[in-house]
Amino acid sequence: MDCKFCRYTLTIKGEKRAIVKPWVMGILNVTPDSFYSGSRMGVDEMRIGERVEEILKEGGDIIDIGAYSTRPNADDISPEEEYSRLKIGLNVIKNIDANAIVSVDTFRADVARRCVEEFGVDIVNDVSGGTLDDDMFATVANLKVPYILMHMRGTPATMQQLTEYNDVTRDVIDDLHKKKCALNDLGIDDVIIDPGFGFSKIVEQNFEMLNRLEDFKQLDAPLLVGVSRKSMIFRTLGCTPVESLNGTTVINTISLLKGAHILRVHDVKEAVEVCKLVGSTIGARY
Repeated sequence: MDCKFCRYTLTIKGEKRAIVKPWVMGILNVTPDSFYSGSRMGVDEMRIGERVEEILKEGGDIIDIGAYSTRPNADDISPEEEYSRLKIGLNVIKNIDANAIVSVDTFRADVARRCVEEFGVDIVNDVSGGTLDDDMFATVANLKVPYILMHMRGTPATMQQLTEYNDVTRDVIDDLHKKKCALNDLGIDDVIIDPGFGFSKIVEQNFEMLNRLEDFKQLDAPLLVGVSRKSMIFRTLGCTPVESLNGTTVINTISLLKGAHILRVHDVKEAVEVCKLVGSTIGARY
């Protein structure tokens, strides 16, 4: 494996953790309206608990909990409702494994703050890259936790109307570079880059970015890829999200070969197997 792969560390739970192999982030949606029906846990504590245990048993490195669906045309909910849902899920996680590494998927600074301060959440995963809450960057700087910087234009409701680029890969990298510099200036060094597959991009643009995924290495940060069961897969194959596991596995494999450090997935077991097989192929020790 490229020697650059092993040089990244993230400060989690007060200690630096080296990314010496790809990490798998398991998706935990405490929402009733995720685009993929298999990930809709709602606020049923029993179902949430089963999902948490599944992620951990199957080898997930991170649990990514979200309570606001970012699928196109999803219902808007208040910060209070979002946090109420998250609180239920975070309590379940804490009761099952208080040492689990948890990221919170939210674009609201105050929701992120409460999750970190009240539940010890380890990572903030912001799909908007700081564009939907002007306080997000400063809040993360105060919280001193790693931040996932994703590329998106507009809002979940408008993002698919904002897909005009001169060069999608170059434009996305330029946008992320400017924001990463702003984060670094605030003292945030633990930045994870997410190109935002499926957000403000049409299918062809997603594949163009995938083809040039190595270009994101110039941002000098761990790279997260989240393509699990997304439309770039099921529209290309003419199937449904439910039928998109095989396609997801293919794209995850390509992503690892092109330098991805973290895979955000619905199907943890299969992603862990991909990491092991790709690692064996290119000589990494898992």
